[in-house]
Amino acid sequence: MPAAPCPTTTREALLTPRADTEASTAPSPTAAPPRRTAVVAMCAVVLALSGPGQTAGISILIDHFIADLDISRSAVSTAYLVGTLSGALALPWLGRAVDRFGVRPVLALVAVAFGAFLTLLATAQELVGLTAAFVGVRAMGQGGMTLVSTTAVAVAVTRGRGTALGVTTAVGTAGISLVPLLGERAVAEFGWRWTVLGEAALIWAVVLPIAAWGLRGVRHGAREQQETADSSPDGTGAAGTTWPLRAVVRTSMFWVVTSAVACSGLVSTAVYFHQIALLGERGLSTAQAAANFLPQTVAGLAASFLFSAAADRFSPKLLIFCSMALQAGALAMLPLVSPGVTAVLYGVSLGAAASGARSVEAVAFPHYYGTGVIGSLRGLTQSVAVASTAVAPLLLSFGRDLADSYLPAVLALAVLPALVALATPFARSPVPRGE
Repeated sequence: MPAAPCPTTTREALLTPRADTEASTAPSPTAAPPRRTAVVAMCAVVLALSGPGQTAGISILIDHFIADLDISRSAVSTAYLVGTLSGALALPWLGRAVDRFGVRPVLALVAVAFGAFLTLLATAQELVGLTAAFVGVRAMGQGGMTLVSTTAVAVAVTRGRGTALGVTTAVGTAGISLVPLLGERAVAEFGWRWTVLGEAALIWAVVLPIAAWGLRGVRHGAREQQETADSSPDGTGAAGTTWPLRAVVRTSMFWVVTSAVACSGLVSTAVYFHQIALLGERGLSTAQAAANFLPQTVAGLAASFLFSAAADRFSPKLLIFCSMALQAGALAMLPLVSPGVTAVLYGVSLGAAASGARSVEAVAFPHYYGTGVIGSLRGLTQSVAVASTAVAPLLLSFGRDLADSYLPAVLALAVLPALVALATPFARSPVPRGE
């Protein structure tokens, strides 16, 4: 006869839950990630709401600052320069925070701070308060909102990442372009102070719920590290590889990408800032020079999508070379620009080149280095880009004063993207250690 089961063993078996029962009844530790379309849409909204901190959004307020605060235009320009450069210093720290804590808490922090600094801007009564507001508005608006929104897409989307980033950038940029138009109407109706307060309230009302609930399941940070599982188009990417930040900054490709973004920001900001006077030297009227922003904007939106989508099929190295060559060519054709077709071609080339470099940067870092330190990398690059936009108008203005014309200074600027384009083919594609 078979032996009777031991009572102790039977009791222990009854008291010990089965492994499959535990697995089936245990609650899920994390929320399910949102759909790719939802992530792209929400991040595009966040990017669009960076508009009050972008140059276009602040430009409609400059004359009101001068009149209400009784300060000179030079003083406002200096405050804006100081604020932009100081704000750029915060971006590497924001990038590190994304890597450590994740996109959601950092986005919430950025939204709260952005709204607070907009409130400070709306209540500024003198130059010191205006400068302090510029520091926070530029750091959290132009820098932080842009950094976190595009990084969230890079982390959440692995297949077709370039296309997703392209849609986010294009839609977000289109939203940014609407901020000056809507803001101008609001200022005329309610005054500039109430308009800025309304922008702060809008950011809190929209971005905070996105950070708290909309992006639940988008996990990235030291506690919940998720490396990308997609393979790279050129076979040399860093899928599944954790790159230490120290190792990344020692690679030539990192510096090529960073140089392309900095060069693009410097050149495009310089010529955009002085566009009316610059194209006026080429025979365009004030209205014609202002109208040239339209082909630049349309071409920039198209290039944001096309360059990002192309990164799903081609190496970012090739696309960086193309964007830099296009920018150098756009600046080099300035002597040929006159009212009509050549002016439109100039605007299209310039707008496409500027957007192309920024779009490729968002894809290049996860392509080559994975997502382990993507926040730190993009924070460092964005700080360089923001700083370059701060000094750009002064450089071109100084060159114009020396030569009594914008043309020599613009042709000198064309050398910068040309040098980056020539250096790009010689940059080695990063190979993970141990391979």
